[in-house]
Amino acid sequence: MIETAIYVESLDRAVAFYDRLFALPHLFENDALVALDVAGRSVLLLFARGASAQAQTPPGGVIPGHDASGRIHFAFAADDDQLPLWEARLAEEGVPIEGRVTWPRGGTSVYFRDPDGNLLEIATPGIWTTY
Repeated sequence: MIETAIYVESLDRAVAFYDRLFALPHLFENDALVALDVAGRSVLLLFARGASAQAQTPPGGVIPGHDASGRIHFAFAADDDQLPLWEARLAEEGVPIEGRVTWPRGGTSVYFRDPDGNLLEIATPGIWTTY
């Protein structure tokens, strides 16, 4: 995947959460969208809910309208030795861990939520045959 898009009720609130917890560099931002660089390999797109429902016409073409509602799930990758640091960071920021799984292949997942109720995961290698 190159991009993961989530749709949030308050762009300011979501950006503050992701900035505080992950400190991801901002690639682009306007009133409807903030694009965050995830480890130089992917982009997390934070859209204000409803702001992208109509087609957009940037220079060079058309982006069809899109939007979504409901809580979604996505994961960030972390090395095994980083997981305790992430758990400490979540505790330090007052973000409760809702679940933890040690998978049969040896990976571990830690689950928590963002301010819009989306389920985030920090996962170590060994949860899938591809990771």
